[in-house]
Amino acid sequence: MARGSEAKDFNRLWAAQAVSAFGARIAREGLPIAAVTTLAASPSALGLLAALTGLASMILGLSAGGWVDRRPRRGVLIAMNLVRAAALAVIPLAALTGVLSLPMILASGTVIAGASTVFIMAEHAILPGLVAPDRLITANARLSATDSVAEIGGPALAGVLFQVLTAPLAVAATAGTWLASALLLLRIRGERPVEAEPGTPAEGLSFLSGFRTTWADREVRVLFLIQMAWGLTGGVFGSLYVLFAIRTLQLPTGLLGLAIACGGIGALAGAAAGPIVERRLGAGRTLTLALLLGGLVNFAIGLAPAGVKGGMAVLVATQFLGDLFGVTAMILMSSLRQVRVDADHLGRVSGVFQAGSGGMAVVGALGAALLAEAAGIRTAMLAAAVLSLTLPILCAASPLARARLPSRG
Repeated sequence: MARGSEAKDFNRLWAAQAVSAFGARIAREGLPIAAVTTLAASPSALGLLAALTGLASMILGLSAGGWVDRRPRRGVLIAMNLVRAAALAVIPLAALTGVLSLPMILASGTVIAGASTVFIMAEHAILPGLVAPDRLITANARLSATDSVAEIGGPALAGVLFQVLTAPLAVAATAGTWLASALLLLRIRGERPVEAEPGTPAEGLSFLSGFRTTWADREVRVLFLIQMAWGLTGGVFGSLYVLFAIRTLQLPTGLLGLAIACGGIGALAGAAAGPIVERRLGAGRTLTLALLLGGLVNFAIGLAPAGVKGGMAVLVATQFLGDLFGVTAMILMSSLRQVRVDADHLGRVSGVFQAGSGGMAVVGALGAALLAEAAGIRTAMLAAAVLSLTLPILCAASPLARARLPSRG
């Protein structure tokens, strides 16, 4: 494909992903808001919503990879946008007719989470069909940058929408973002077709096929192990971070929100800096460095002093630096996977990575609760920080440390 048409198709994907990312962030905040403001949902109901969405993501990660690999990825992306829009549009229609119920919100959230998982898998798989190998890291960096902007602005936009509009109308506006994303994707013309190899497994066996492909390649195998450990530590920090900040560090919720927003700025910096550092050090060394610095940031979080001034200073710095190093690592891991895995296996392999990471996050969250009850929240956070420092060791001791991406012209 010519560079000009390649650039146009990637820009269309980029625009569609940006709109979709904002829709996903708004829906993530918006469904719980709608449940609370419209139905006076209890904390247990919101917990059930989070559990069902997590379960849907894991199940689709386990089972949908073969389905993605059999079909044109552009079509899958469009279909998942339409599924998400339809699932969300049910909410305002039901509210306006007076039949909205908590089970409907739970069902909508579950469908959206599953469709979003498939969308991410197809987005990862389509990229090598739109850009040349030497441009993958730049393309992944741009996609990560828009994800970071959505992470910063999406929750804030959700708050404004739900304050200015009624909950049903705000939800309807969110569904419109996915329709707009689908229209942008329709304009992609140059996706290189993927020919499924003979004997491609049925959907029910796609996870096993994806796992075999993952484990057969030494570098992809290490990437998978890193992703699993990352999911485990992420489960610990994700389940305890807010509690740690409010109860242990004694921060007010407003300041905590400000600290978290600084992470989005750090993620933008990581998306910009990652490709530059990789060009100088190589992908493997840059990944090892990013994992090491990210582990040290986790330690700093666990050692943060109690009190507004000291605690806030540490959380602002660690949010910025943690997301900077985390996004750098994610860009490199995605690019290395796309280079090492054949295009007709990318959907299945992506599903394996998502399911493995998601499953370990559940284990990490449950283990964090037990450890925090037994030894305290700070101890649990420091234990997760120790675990995160095994990731650069694993990377440095493997063939991944010498990995390089194709030179960029």
